[in-house]
Amino acid sequence: MHRRLPPLNAVKAFEAAARHASFTRAADELHVTHGAVSRQVQTLEDWLGVPLFERHNRRVVLTEAGAAYAAEIGAALDRIALATARQVERGRPHLLHVNALATFTLRWLIPRLSGFQRANPSVELRLTTSNVPLARLTEPFDVAIRGGPETRPGHVAEPFLSERRIPVCSPALLRRLPLDEPTQLRQHTLLHAATLPRVWPDWLRAAGVPDLTPQASVTLEHFYLTLQAALDGLGIAMGPERLIADDVAVGRLVLPFAGPALPARSYYTYVPETRTEDPAIRAFCGWLAETARLP
Repeated sequence: MHRRLPPLNAVKAFEAAARHASFTRAADELHVTHGAVSRQVQTLEDWLGVPLFERHNRRVVLTEAGAAYAAEIGAALDRIALATARQVERGRPHLLHVNALATFTLRWLIPRLSGFQRANPSVELRLTTSNVPLARLTEPFDVAIRGGPETRPGHVAEPFLSERRIPVCSPALLRRLPLDEPTQLRQHTLLHAATLPRVWPDWLRAAGVPDLTPQASVTLEHFYLTLQAALDGLGIAMGPERLIADDVAVGRLVLPFAGPALPARSYYTYVPETRTEDPAIRAFCGWLAETARLP
């Protein structure tokens, strides 16, 4: 259908002048001159064939036809503005700030993150890592990923991924030095994380060899460094089962023992109470929970 529309710049000038009852204030709003507004209104009046304003010395007054036209034009421009704002918002990336544990990010989140981005192309993720407790985390976030359960005032905590820890090493290491039972760890190097000093002692106690002394011990600053050292054949690390699952599945790492497995803190999302209904946050937390349920 062909629409017979008046000059839209003239309509815009008329609507502003009608709202302000002033060509001068309309000009200020539109960042043009008083004369430009006057000419645009005259153009619209000529196009319509009716006067829209009564001109007085320093003021203008809508005619009856002008008042009726202004009511219709104002509502139409409001609808156009609203539709435009919605479209702009729909096309604008929604920033989502996520702060997560470093080892979790490197070994579980990043390898799976493309799935979230494919499903949510309008969400722009800003991902940072930190191991400090939430109470000491100073940077703002929409979602934080930490161990739990943990009470954080003003935040909603939800578990999404359980965890256990068990010894793990490279298959090449086992070919050099077999490892069939925990007592044989005496012939191996144990890899320790400075941030988790009790993990190996607790596992050795659970395995029934609390006094075992390994051939060597190496302590690294972060947990993810012990996993990389295990991949490189340096020694035996205590691996979080969910974070090493990909490496075990393809044979880069192996579990020399069926057990015992130490219970570990589950992974939780922490979201500010005021943001729980945010669509991007809900999409991200829902994706985490769904992905965690996959084999």
